[in-house]
Amino acid sequence: MTGLASALRVLAAAAAALLAVTATAPAAGARPEPKAPEEFVALSSVDPTIIQEMRYPTAHNFMGVPVDGYRDPLCILTRPAARALHRAQTRLLRRGYSLKVYDCYRPQRAVDHFVRWAKDLDDEAMKGEFYPRVDKTRLFADGYIAEKSGHSRGSTVDLTLVRLPAAPTPPDRPGDPQVPCYAPAAERFPDNSVDMGTGFDCFDTLSHTDDPRVRGEQRTHRQFLKKTLTDAGFVNLAEEWWHYTFKPELFPDTYFDFPVARRSVAGH
Repeated sequence: MTGLASALRVLAAAAAALLAVTATAPAAGARPEPKAPEEFVALSSVDPTIIQEMRYPTAHNFMGVPVDGYRDPLCILTRPAARALHRAQTRLLRRGYSLKVYDCYRPQRAVDHFVRWAKDLDDEAMKGEFYPRVDKTRLFADGYIAEKSGHSRGSTVDLTLVRLPAAPTPPDRPGDPQVPCYAPAAERFPDNSVDMGTGFDCFDTLSHTDDPRVRGEQRTHRQFLKKTLTDAGFVNLAEEWWHYTFKPELFPDTYFDFPVARRSVAGH
């Protein structure tokens, strides 16, 4: 019996060791989360003075839910684009302004999320604020949603201007009545930025940078932002006053899918 008991103890120990290895091993076929190439950095590591109000990790966006792939409220860009923003910010600070970024690098999985949402014609939870005058069936045809985004290449940023000293942006309060994104600044979602004539991500022709209906102070703000960023090497997308791409792009033909997370650029 002593020999049998000893053999049983050995078998039990081997079985326990096998279970431990199985429990800690990655699932069969599981792929590690991709990390950013070394050429990508967190914007805060290049210029910590630029305000970051990242919208897509939150539910206050045109879909009404946090977007796939946004793990941290973090702006990630290619290093040349981040350095160019730093140059623009240096000039703006001297004049009493700061840049504020809403979105920077965007993983392909986030773009795929946008596409799935756009195809779900029954989901219009945020229509009252972000696209009150656009039929959802037109989002692809009118260019508001696409299956690829320049943001996924890492040199495109959505941003605005804030007059210093910056007041905090009030938090989103789900359940509040939705106000159209083109309403007067005092009525639409409160933002500590200067008045650009519409809110960020406003699906409307009034968001076109040079729309002739946008005049006065609002037009002045748009042109001030445009000149500042153009001088720093950025090119504006004419349909969106907030959308700028640094040229030449470091990755003009690559659409990345690493998550927006601190670990993606750790050590860069």
